[in-house]
Parts: sequence; C-alpha cells; structure tokens
Amino acid sequence: MSLPIKPAASCGFDQVSLGEVMLRLDPGEGRVRTAREFRAWEGGGEYNTSRGLRKCFRLKTAVCTAFVDNEVGHLVEDFIMQGGVATDFIRWREDDGIGRTVRNGLNFTERGFGIRGAVGVPDRGNTAASQLKPGDFDWDLIFGRIGARWFHTGGIFAALSETTAALAIEAVQAAKRHGTIVSYDLNYRPSLWKSIGGQKKAREINREIARHVDVMIGNEEDFTASLGFEVKGTDHNLSRIELDAFKEMIRTAVREFPNFKVAATTLRRVVTATKNDWSAVLWHDGNFFESRQYPELEILDRVGGGDSFASGLQFGFLEFNDPQRAVDYGAAHGALASTTPGDTSMATRKEVEKQIQGGGARVVR
Repeated sequence: MSLPIKPAASCGFDQVSLGEVMLRLDPGEGRVRTAREFRAWEGGGEYNTSRGLRKCFRLKTAVCTAFVDNEVGHLVEDFIMQGGVATDFIRWREDDGIGRTVRNGLNFTERGFGIRGAVGVPDRGNTAASQLKPGDFDWDLIFGRIGARWFHTGGIFAALSETTAALAIEAVQAAKRHGTIVSYDLNYRPSLWKSIGGQKKAREINREIARHVDVMIGNEEDFTASLGFEVKGTDHNLSRIELDAFKEMIRTAVREFPNFKVAATTLRRVVTATKNDWSAVLWHDGNFFESRQYPELEILDRVGGGDSFASGLQFGFLEFNDPQRAVDYGAAHGALASTTPGDTSMATRKEVEKQIQGGGARVVR
C-alpha cells in the first residue's frame, strides 16, 4: 500500500501548489464591523499546504500565483518569503494605480467565539490570481525539467473565474503527464461559484478535474456539492456525520473515479466556535484508516485547519508513503494549527509527533 511518488533526489521541489494568496486582515478577538486595527497575515487554501510542508516539516515547496506589482503585492510576497516557500513562479501584473483592472485580494476574517461562529469577508474580485489563465505557467519546466514530487490545487482556485478553472485542468493534466502525484481539496464555496454558473458549473469543472486526481480531499458537503455524491445520515446543517455513511459514499466515489488512490476528510462536530470534536479518516487501496480522536478540541482560530490537515497528510505520504501515518500527521497538524492565530500552521514536526503519540498540554521546560 503506497503511492508511486518520485524520489526526492530527482526533483527540485517536494511540493508545488497553485492558488491565490490573499492578505488576511484579522481583528483578533473583536469584530470586523467594529475593528480599529487589524493584524496582517497571508493565506490561501492551496498555498497554506505549501507553507505547512515547508515551515513545519522542512520540505522544499513553491507556489504558483499572481500579484499586482505594488506595495500590497510585495507585502504578501514578503509573508511568503518568511514562510520559506519559493517565489520562483509568482507572476506579476502591472499596477494601474487604483485597481480598476487588476488588484490584490484581501480577506477580512474574524475567528468567532462560543456561540458566535467565525466570519470571512473576502474582497477578491478582479484580482491578479483570478485572471490567471492556461499558458501562464510553464508546466513542462515545473514538473519536468525542475521536477516536483507532489502537486496540490483546489476548488477555491478553480472557482475564482472561468480562466482559473481552465488553468487548474491544464495543471493537473500536465502534472499527471510528468508522473507527479496530484492532490485536490474540493473546498466548495457557493459564493465563489455563484457568478460563473453555480453548483451545476462547480460539478462540471470539479468532475473534470477529478479524472486526473490521485488524492481527493473534502468533507461531506464538498463531495455532495462538487461531485454529486450524497452522504446519508447527516443533518441539514452538516454538523454531524455518520462515519459509516461517509465511508459508503467514498466507496461509491472511487468506483466512479478509479484513478483515486486516496480519499480523505476531516470529521468535525462543532460544539461551539471554540470547541470542536476533531478527527480524520482516509481511504487507500480498499481500506479505511482513522486518526486519533480529538474530542472537544479547544479552538483559537479554525481557519486553515483543513489546509494543515492536507499538508500533514501529504507529508505522511512524502516522508513514509504510509496511509496510517498520513492520516495521523494530517489530523494532528490540523488540530495544532487550530490553536494559533492566522491561516497557516505555527507547529513543529516534534509537536505534531507528540500529539500523534497521545501527548498532552503540560508545560514544556
């Protein structure tokens, strides 16, 4: 039971991602609507996996994205540099002075607390990343001459515009052509698909991309909305999931998409915004692998927890090529990422492995 991953010595990068990276403005414990100051971070569903793999697990990663060549664009670039992710494949667009034709994306995000849920207010229309299109990246260079062991993109990037959807398809096809493992996080966002064809278009695009995916990641809502697979046994808020029903849906999905070598999801029951039951399950080669349970996990900032799960999962395969370790590293990394602010993980590999082994929160001296 393993994936056909290229050896590290044959590739310039362990992982490359494709997606938008936005400037996140965080009001801390307050509300966006009443904030007088914000803390700045960078974040993006696809990019977050590259940063987690680099900072926590010390692998070599790069991101394919685009910014406007102005002070805000270079601020986000500086965050990426601090995270250690290679900036070789960033495309720069000329600044028109006021953002009339192209701009950089902003994401106002409050964390939530108790009965008040987290709130995201993305301001990402007409961004440089949303205008990316087929032909903007030399995939034969990236996957061929330089080489990448793993490629990751997702449904958020595919939903930004008709051209990003086409670029995502081009990218996964190129990755497969060069023998690179492809993972895809469905990450269904109705608000993003609304203006480019809604759920019908989402299913059309995601099902086309799915034909080229080795590792499919998504929760029950993602599989239902993006691929058309129903999960029996969930309530109308999708706050509770029947594990056996989800497993049956995965079996159905892999019969329809036999190219799936792995399918995985986090299992989250929201008790309050600051307390969630958390775990994960992974399918590989006909078998299911479950992570350790994290009951009533205390949450500081849930944004990016799923992305940290995805990067931990990728590390488990890249480092050990082992499905049980993949789901364990993913769940532990996602749990730890939820205990710190910002989209991206602040955890270390040592901390992740401590959680996998059942470690607690005693003071480290």
